[in-house]
Amino acid sequence: MIFKILYRTFSIKYKGGKTIKKPKPGDNVRINDDIHSPKMRVIGPEGDQIGIISLEQALQEAQKHNLDLVEIAANADPPVCRIMDYGKFRYQQSKKEKQSKKKQHVIQVKEIRLRPNIEEHDIEFKMKQARKFINAGHHLRIRILFRGRQLAYPELGKNIIKRVQQDLEDIAKMEKDPHHEGRCLVANFVKK
Repeated sequence: MIFKILYRTFSIKYKGGKTIKKPKPGDNVRINDDIHSPKMRVIGPEGDQIGIISLEQALQEAQKHNLDLVEIAANADPPVCRIMDYGKFRYQQSKKEKQSKKKQHVIQVKEIRLRPNIEEHDIEFKMKQARKFINAGHHLRIRILFRGRQLAYPELGKNIIKRVQQDLEDIAKMEKDPHHEGRCLVANFVKK
């Protein structure tokens, strides 16, 4: 009895001389001895329907093929289980996940910080950087930082945002009107 409790705490199950990893906690998949249903619909290793049989018979059938009994649909009545190589199944699932992650395009938001009393040359330099970001396909966030008494003059920040919008109007558009975030005035730009 003690051995069985210790055995369940390890992350490895022994199967016909080879070892396979137990399902991860987030997998929500039960295999072999973790299945509790007395009766279940079983699908064979070739995809053929074996029928509704007891748990013991299903485990014997899986042992006969030297494979695992995996619960596929636990909420069905009766639950559906399949005889398959669980290690191979998990490997194929991880390959599919990696492929789907490769196809995803992550949008990066680049941020340029400005002050209300910025000089002409500095704003021109920042606009060159902004053009590079937008041409590279990134979203752009312009953040105007106010300090101290500058907060009393928000129109200075709005004028700078208008200037940026005019400089970038050929390649970018403003997503929505500028808004305040604490001591900052923020505007987001995307490629046209």
